[in-house]
Amino acid sequence: MRLFRMSLVAAVFALPGLAQAVGFGVGINPGFRTTVTPLKGGIYEVSSSGTSAPVAYWCGIGDYAIRTLRTKATQRIYIAGAYQKGIRTVQFSLTPPEGADTSSSYSVTVKRVGANMSAGSAQGYCYDNLMDFGF
Repeated sequence: MRLFRMSLVAAVFALPGLAQAVGFGVGINPGFRTTVTPLKGGIYEVSSSGTSAPVAYWCGIGDYAIRTLRTKATQRIYIAGAYQKGIRTVQFSLTPPEGADTSSSYSVTVKRVGANMSAGSAQGYCYDNLMDFGF
């Protein structure tokens, strides 16, 4: 009985921490935060805190496009301004940048102007449970 009580007490203290873990339960936010700022000319600037992984920026713009702008999941999102190390922001657009290479790629990048993916694919990175655990 003593072991049961100790396990119960340990579970009560551990559950709040587990509830905040990435991928625990349904509807829990990822371990990083993104902020999307609309700029002039249909450009959206995404900044991230907690990580500088490319998928964080794509998650931010994909979620913003679908939830806030109410775009369809098939809407293409393009990098209009590549990632800059010191600033830690990426600029995106819903229209292709003039003169940029918009060819498809299997790489998830924020360093090539013109790189693109659908809003649904970008938003899907918000639910990538393995990103913060280093797998």
